Order: sequence, then C-alpha cells, then structure tokens
Amino acid sequence: MLEIVSADGVFMEDIDGKKYLDLISGIGVSNIGHRHPAVVNAIKNQVDQHLHVMVYGEFVQSPQVKLAKAITDTLPKKLNAVYLLNSGSEAIEGAMKLAKRYTGKSEFVACKNSYHGSSHGALSLSDNENFKQNYRPMLPGVSHVRFGCSDDLGLITEETAAFVVETVQGEAGVKVGSKSYWQKVRQRCDQTGTMLILDEIQCGFGRTGNLWAFEHYDLVPDILVSAKGMGGGMPIGCFIANQDVMTVLTNNPVLGHISTFGGHPVSAAASLATLETIQEEKLLESVEEKQALFKKLLKHPKIKEVRSIGLMMAIEFESYNVLKPIIDKAIELGVVTDWFLFNDYSMRIAPPLIISQEEIKDACQIILQAIDEASN
Repeated sequence: MLEIVSADGVFMEDIDGKKYLDLISGIGVSNIGHRHPAVVNAIKNQVDQHLHVMVYGEFVQSPQVKLAKAITDTLPKKLNAVYLLNSGSEAIEGAMKLAKRYTGKSEFVACKNSYHGSSHGALSLSDNENFKQNYRPMLPGVSHVRFGCSDDLGLITEETAAFVVETVQGEAGVKVGSKSYWQKVRQRCDQTGTMLILDEIQCGFGRTGNLWAFEHYDLVPDILVSAKGMGGGMPIGCFIANQDVMTVLTNNPVLGHISTFGGHPVSAAASLATLETIQEEKLLESVEEKQALFKKLLKHPKIKEVRSIGLMMAIEFESYNVLKPIIDKAIELGVVTDWFLFNDYSMRIAPPLIISQEEIKDACQIILQAIDEASN
C-alpha cells in the first residue's frame, strides 16, 4: 500500500521520498497530469472569489456558465445544454431520469461487462453480479446485450427509454466497437424512439486522442455523460443534451433534478482550465504517436494482446495469477499500473496525456523488466 504525499505532472512521491511514474492517472482522472499549473491557478483564483453560494440553478455563477459554454463549443450543435454534477455516477443517474422523463418510457438496455458507477441506478445498468448481489433488487426493466454485437440490437424496442453504453468499454479491458456497429446502434435507436446515452466518463476529455470518443465513429448521441478527466483532479461530472430535451426537467416537478454541490465553482473553474489546457497545449495532437510508441515497445512473449484507442490501453496476459506479480514488481520498480474491474488478466495503461516519449520509453522498459523478474 503506497502512501502518496505529493504528485506533480506524471509522477507521484510516497512518504519515503520514492517517486513513481503514474500510468493510470487516478483511473483516467489526471488527463493533463497532477497539479497542472493552470488548474492550480484556476482553483486559487476561484477560492479568492467565492466557494459554494447556493443550490445549483438559483444564482448565476460565472464558472459554471463559462465551463458549459466551453464544453458545448466542442460539441455538435444538437448537444447544447450541460447539467453539471459532482461525479460520473451522479451524471448517469441524471441522464437516466432525463431519458425516462423525455420519452415517457421506463426500460433501459445496457451492455454486458459494462460499468457505469456504484449508485443504485448506475449499478443496475452495470453488468457484474459480484457488485450487485448484496444490493438486489436492482432497478427493474434493465436488459443487457453484448457490446459491439449488432445481432443483439433487437433487444432495443419501442419500450426502451435509452440504450446506455460506454463509447469505449473501460472496465471490460478497453473494448472498442466498429464504426458499422455504432451506425447500426444509432439507426436502431432512431427506429424505436430510444435515446442513445453515451457514457464517456472514462474515455472522454481527450483520453482516446479525440476530445470525445464518439468523434471516432461519425456518431452523435442524444445524451453525453462525462466526468473523471474533465476536472483536472477535482470532482465534477455532467450530462449533456439538447436544450429542448433538458427543459423537461424544469417542470412537473419544477425541480426535476437537483444537486446541492453540482457545478461547484472551484471544480467548474478547474474543469475549464483543464479543457483550455488540452486545447492550448494541443495535447491531442501527440496522442496517436504516443499510443504507437507504447505498442511498439511493449513486446514480450508473455503479452498476449495489446488493445488500445489513444492512451487508453489494455495489455493482456494469460491470467490474473500471471499479471498480479508483474503489477507488484512494476510498482516496486517505480511504475504504477493496475488491472480492470471486469478484466483482471489485463494491465491498465492510461497515463496523463502530457507524458513524454522518454517517459514512455522508461515506463515500458520497467514493465518489461517487471515481466521478466516476476517470472523468475
């Protein structure tokens, strides 16, 4: 167990002064690195102005407005209304309520091996009995289909309020759907009057090399969910839809969804600084090259497969019993990796987007060394 006392850029330091190269970014949170100066300055400036002043919506608060405008400027015109919350799970709950309220339907379809959060509705969408068994009954009317399998899309019917799906499956071990699959998803949702909710909590905000992962597939969702990497290390999440859709939450009841701390001014300021940093430092332009370098260097007889999209990667080994000693050895050697909730035989690699080529080379050398030493 590491006790981290400081973190900066791509490195963390423990209580004994040992440095570790962070290859998981707090599970996709620190997309622009730990304590990026722009984020730290934004936080300090906002703290000097005000913290929480009122339940979200009652007062106009410029950090929220500026962030919402900056986010919608990156999106198709259809996605022009942002509801800010505190986390990915909360954003999923809000998106589910919006879909039910707008469509008048109550059923959901999600994917096998999906993960959408630990709150009750989000857990109902997720597909892992180990996480659910002690909390049943779950939300009724939720069906699960195979991710990336067009044959299963018939389970989306006229009774389905929303198909809730990760654009890139994260905890399943970085599973990617084909462009043709996504086109069929969009078509089926349109046919049945079903809202398409894309969960980009882990894969959004630049992780895949595009700001939004759906941009890879010539696809536009009805509701987009974001969190994790959007806060620069601060807690924040959101769901985004068309203004006409979002308006249903303003009546019957007048407070159709509400959050005391959603869009907290400090988190909103940090998020805006994060987005501006990604844009101004052109961090997305080097992601593909860095991905290719990882894949070029991570060659070893014990590595069965490398799955990746941008800097969201899974290095597959034979089993958990093979992988776990490698992860432990890598940490001992100064590189922090991890596995996945629903894929414990694959190594998670999701470094800050600011990682340099030299740091990638160092990290890969240590991983290969860890593989060799853990095998002895």
